[in-house]
Amino acid sequence: MTRDGRHRLISGARITSLGTFLSRVLGLLRETANASLLGLAGTGAGKGVMDAFVIAFRIPNLFRRLFGEGALTASYLPVLTEHLVNDKRAARQLASVVITLLIVLLTGLVALGELIFGLIWLVWGDVPGMGLLMGLSAVMLPYLLFICVAAQLTTIYHAALHFTIPAMTPMVLNIVWLAAAWGVAPWFAPDQVAQAYVLAVGVVVAGVLQVAVQVPMLRSLGFRFDFNWSAARSGLGRIGRNLAPMMVGLAVTQINTFNDSLIAWGLAAPAGGSDLIPWLGGAIRYPLEQGAVAALYYGERLYEFPLGIVGTTLAVVIFPLLSRHAARGDRRQLGEDVGFGLRLGLSLSVPAGIGLVLMAYPVARLLFEYGNFMPDDTLRASRTIALYATGLWAYCATQMIVRGFFSLGDAATPVRVAAWMVGLNLLLNFSLIWPMGEGGLAVSTAVAAAIQTFVLAAIFSRRRAKLQWRPLAATVARTLAAAVPMAIVVLYSLQWTPTDAELTGRLIRVLLPIAAGGAVYCMAYRLLGGRELGMLLKGR
Repeated sequence: MTRDGRHRLISGARITSLGTFLSRVLGLLRETANASLLGLAGTGAGKGVMDAFVIAFRIPNLFRRLFGEGALTASYLPVLTEHLVNDKRAARQLASVVITLLIVLLTGLVALGELIFGLIWLVWGDVPGMGLLMGLSAVMLPYLLFICVAAQLTTIYHAALHFTIPAMTPMVLNIVWLAAAWGVAPWFAPDQVAQAYVLAVGVVVAGVLQVAVQVPMLRSLGFRFDFNWSAARSGLGRIGRNLAPMMVGLAVTQINTFNDSLIAWGLAAPAGGSDLIPWLGGAIRYPLEQGAVAALYYGERLYEFPLGIVGTTLAVVIFPLLSRHAARGDRRQLGEDVGFGLRLGLSLSVPAGIGLVLMAYPVARLLFEYGNFMPDDTLRASRTIALYATGLWAYCATQMIVRGFFSLGDAATPVRVAAWMVGLNLLLNFSLIWPMGEGGLAVSTAVAAAIQTFVLAAIFSRRRAKLQWRPLAATVARTLAAAVPMAIVVLYSLQWTPTDAELTGRLIRVLLPIAAGGAVYCMAYRLLGGRELGMLLKGR
């Protein structure tokens, strides 16, 4: 990578990381509010409310992952970047047509979804939990339209190598969500069902605002609405050819976690019902209890904190540069940049994952154990946090490698690998769910992600652009070596921090080990000759 290109990558990564960090902090606060309002499994009339809310939110959120951090962005960005380099008017026309088509198609999809939810409610509404699930899903489904449009506006900013507005936009969802949870939902206490509907409405309002905040700055970048179907047809064709395969190739982790949630909801014993599964002949017990979906959700939310700051940020920032190398046919530089992004990601994601495993219980207790979230709920949530965290390095690395394939227009390879991984994840789910409960679902996702990373990296280096394995191996070795004293310091700090239930004690028990362990890791990594952390801090 040239000095200027590397500087722009690191500078963009720092801006995006800051915005992502602030958004993730707000996101953790929103989950604290959720936990206090809805708990994990819930009690009485509120039993299973959080599970239903999580499933309902995952439906539009899956589209956000596909279109915001995934398929449409991945297929759209290289084409838009090429248009920007060659003809800015053509870029405006392409962007206008893509957004118009997206609005039309997603409006139809929302209408179809609402019809399906209504039919399911009419036919199976008396099934325990089904009516609430369909009601919450119907309220939140329009969010997918607004968030997907917001994602494509963000792509325009990224193509122009402008990262500030996109980095700040995700905060809107968390701010509105917190306003709903802290300012409106308490008026409906103790009715947890009504509170869940308040949060659902807040999600849709946030989607509208995420579109609105991005529009004004687009004009300063030179973008105007310029709909010209004929001029955009060739670009649309290239986007369309790669779109469907990319949906699977880039979003396999999200697909796996969505499948985990559906399995957890379907195989959790219903509140007040039999412990035996009726559709399996009544001879086999349910492997899960109410709250399994929520436990997985909280675990996912915790590993997504470092994933968003490290993996997603680096992948988003480096993708325009990879696309430009691919457009010039510079495979050597492409391989070097993918390897550089992997080294940056591994130097942060490996210690973050180890730290999250060690700190799962104190962190879950600090963030969630309030109001309707009980101590037993904390134990369940912390277990899924720790198990999901074992695959954090793979979740981060996969995003980088897949974007290397996509920059070259190769959507087939990632989708083939992803299809196998979805199948493997389902096989592991049903193999591990009975002996391990909800923890088995988390382990399945982590194992599938690790195997996907190894397979994709080997194929990319052999067939597309050679990766520099020696520097990568050296980074991994330094990272693991530096993580050993970090882990010792974290465990030692936990022995000396207070265990009381007061907020101050909880904060100390989380912040002190994290600060001490992080400082030791950075010093050890530097002493071992690692330069990646210094490059991120200094911007070069």
